[in-house]
Amino acid sequence: MQGIIYMQLKKFVVTTVGKDDWTQLLDKSGLESRLYLPTNTYPDEEFSTLLSAISKASDRSRSAILEEFGQFVVPELFALYGTFISPEWKTLDLIENTEQTIHKVVRLRNPGADPARLKTIRRTIDEIEVTYDSPRKMCSLAKGIIHGVAAHYEERVSIDESRCMLMGDNCCKLYVKKEVI
Repeated sequence: MQGIIYMQLKKFVVTTVGKDDWTQLLDKSGLESRLYLPTNTYPDEEFSTLLSAISKASDRSRSAILEEFGQFVVPELFALYGTFISPEWKTLDLIENTEQTIHKVVRLRNPGADPARLKTIRRTIDEIEVTYDSPRKMCSLAKGIIHGVAAHYEERVSIDESRCMLMGDNCCKLYVKKEVI
């Protein structure tokens, strides 16, 4: 996993809990001397270990933490990849084009990067079907990012999940619908 994600996780913990808590999480995870650099790649297991520590310390599920973290990282993602986002796009447009724009750029810039594979089908003007596939099985992070993108565009979406890798399916199937506000 890319160092930028670890740096955002640190920022998330420091912002939502406190600076000392990040240091304690590193200590409890056996990563006390670990420094994450944005362009480096780090083992997925370290991210999983940190998530478990955050979950235990906050008495919240990993899924809940991943969703909240997903929403949290959206401003940084827009800052990093905003030049690849068409100005006329809204939430569903961005989701529909993420794989061929942002994920393509991530893979080109960082050969070690392995963002989730997304396949989308635009069902209606207000609904998109997203097939999420990743060995990391972080569909909750994807859901958080989707909600964060909607908030960025001052929209609201609902997400229904008909299949989930965490429940033994080979992929996650998300139905994202724009809600009328």
